Amino acid sequence: MMTLLPDTCPLCREAGGNIVWQNQQLRVVTVDEPAHPGFTRVIWQEHIAEMTQLPPKGRNVLMEAVWLVEQVQRQILQPDKINLAQFGNMVPHLHWHIIPRWADDSQYPEAIWATAPARTPEQATAWVQHQAEITAKLPQYWVELHNTLQRNNIGITPKS
Repeated sequence: MMTLLPDTCPLCREAGGNIVWQNQQLRVVTVDEPAHPGFTRVIWQEHIAEMTQLPPKGRNVLMEAVWLVEQVQRQILQPDKINLAQFGNMVPHLHWHIIPRWADDSQYPEAIWATAPARTPEQATAWVQHQAEITAKLPQYWVELHNTLQRNNIGITPKS
């Protein structure tokens, strides 16, 4: 089993993306991944690797944040599907990936980490145009995501 100490863990040392919202228990960050607009992570603040290392209340807090992210993605970005993933194979620090997907995205229906299926030039062009439309919605998504998390007061009182 891969073990990182907090001083060498990238999610302990860095935010892991652009912070949209955080409190003492978790942070929600957007991932700069132009091929996958709206890619968001929910990261547990404490350095632990597995969901079962959290007490039940912590698990509930973490998953409530994941579900709220998914809800806002569906509302604002209107994807065809949302992928939820929690691996920790490369970075054994508890975090969830919430990835909106569209039937015309460059890797659909494969996972975003898989080899992309072949696309015709027309399909690739259509995705680039659709991607631009989605990207234009990201500022609205970030604001609504922050406001939703703030309003729902996940876990304990949020930091600013």
